[in-house]
Amino acid sequence: MQGQSIVAHFRDGRMLKGVSLDVRPDKPVCHVKPETGEVVEVRLHTVKALFFVKTPGGQPEYQESKAPVDGDQRQVGARKVRIAFEDGEEIVGLMNRYPPTTPFFFMLPIDPGSNNVRILVNKSAVKKMSEWAAPKA
Repeated sequence: MQGQSIVAHFRDGRMLKGVSLDVRPDKPVCHVKPETGEVVEVRLHTVKALFFVKTPGGQPEYQESKAPVDGDQRQVGARKVRIAFEDGEEIVGLMNRYPPTTPFFFMLPIDPGSNNVRILVNKSAVKKMSEWAAPKA
């Protein structure tokens, strides 16, 4: 069974890249296997977000759009949301349930070409969250 490539961004600034088979927002712990090294137990309350990615190395040359793309079917029934984390990072994306009612929730990046496939957000690491009137692409 193949795992999902993830990048864990911790609330204390650390980052961990690897593969996981067991990320669930209703479980307090997941396990990440870095390319080199032993499996690491990750307590979800210690992360600001888990980014499920297409490629662990990212797409450094790609300029991610902050505007929705016309015809993107992921937008059907979704709300456009802006999230500001306690460390100052901001992300924009799509959510099916807003506002979230659980401690951890999924969102999709606004740009379908993003290296991020989906993002598991820790609500307690969010400073501000609001619906967003996105600019046109």
